[in-house]
Amino acid sequence: MTDESRPLRILMTTDAVGGVWSYAITLAEALGRLPSPYRAEVCLAVMGPPPAAAQRRRAAAVPNLRLCEGGFRLEWMPEGKSDLGPAAAWLREIAAGWAPDIIHFNGYMLAAESWPAPVVVVGHSCVLSWWRAVHAAPAPPEWDDYARLVALGLARADRIVAPSRTMLRALARQYGLPRGGHVIANGCFPDRFLPAPKEDFVLAAGRLWDDGKNIGALDSIAAQLRCPVYVAGDITHPTGALVTPRAVQSLGVLAPETLAHWMARASIYALPARYEPFGLSVLEAAASGCALVLGDIPSLREYWHGAAVFVPPENPDALAQAISALRRDRERRSWLGSAARQRAQDFSAGRMAFGYRQLYNELIDAQRSSTAALADAV
Repeated sequence: MTDESRPLRILMTTDAVGGVWSYAITLAEALGRLPSPYRAEVCLAVMGPPPAAAQRRRAAAVPNLRLCEGGFRLEWMPEGKSDLGPAAAWLREIAAGWAPDIIHFNGYMLAAESWPAPVVVVGHSCVLSWWRAVHAAPAPPEWDDYARLVALGLARADRIVAPSRTMLRALARQYGLPRGGHVIANGCFPDRFLPAPKEDFVLAAGRLWDDGKNIGALDSIAAQLRCPVYVAGDITHPTGALVTPRAVQSLGVLAPETLAHWMARASIYALPARYEPFGLSVLEAAASGCALVLGDIPSLREYWHGAAVFVPPENPDALAQAISALRRDRERRSWLGSAARQRAQDFSAGRMAFGYRQLYNELIDAQRSSTAALADAV
């Protein structure tokens, strides 16, 4: 039962590998900024590799956030399944001391366990939909156990959320969603991504080792663009494998404020993605007034149609032509940057937090009704 004299308490899982970290930190901060009857405190349980120093500083700046680190392998990693039991025991220990009102999983498999509070599962991506998008084929049989456990977690969740209709449909197609699902778009704080005088360079942000981001296509044409092409993102796979770019200039993993500075100055932001269930970096670049050149995939069309140039992910020549045309046409480039910035205003962190708070309230109200009905029956 929720104690209405204190803020709502959320136990939320995350990892420090990709965009889910930025999403979780932003959501936690935005939940803490809601008016006092609706604000929430978040205990963020970090799975997988430990956060970098810049990530820790970002988390420490959020007053309503508590950080816990488990170090368990992520569910999509080799042997990740073997860490599910220890990870569940660790989370139960946190829950016993934290007494959460809602448990918010940014993953799937752990939702299949028994938990002391209503469970929300947010599907940011998954291996099966990633594989289909990247390889144009179903995932091979070695992923069958993964698929079974993801489907079980989704089936046992009290609510399922995805950041786009495209991702929600992908989850339904791959695993089935017997209880349906909700779409809550990701958000950012637009005042942290303000345009500066634009410079003649192209920027991208994404893990260079992730074929879904398709940074390799940008690397393959960078030398012919006759302007600098910078990429911010990790070049080291969580397994330790290293990806070395040939033509783009790697900036490595940047602190959020440093990346915002690069986006403010970039005239063009390019992400020829094969797979991008939402595209948080695209939103941040749009808020920064960059002209967007994006992979022509349903999820990016869903939110950026009319405010970006789209290119087939498997056509590097089209990518080169689109970027070169924008570099020559300053007026169109400026118009696209303004259109993207205007569209980005629809995706504020506050709006995202309000959507989740409404969902949390529904679950808490349902729990109260169920408890009252049980008491009446007794």
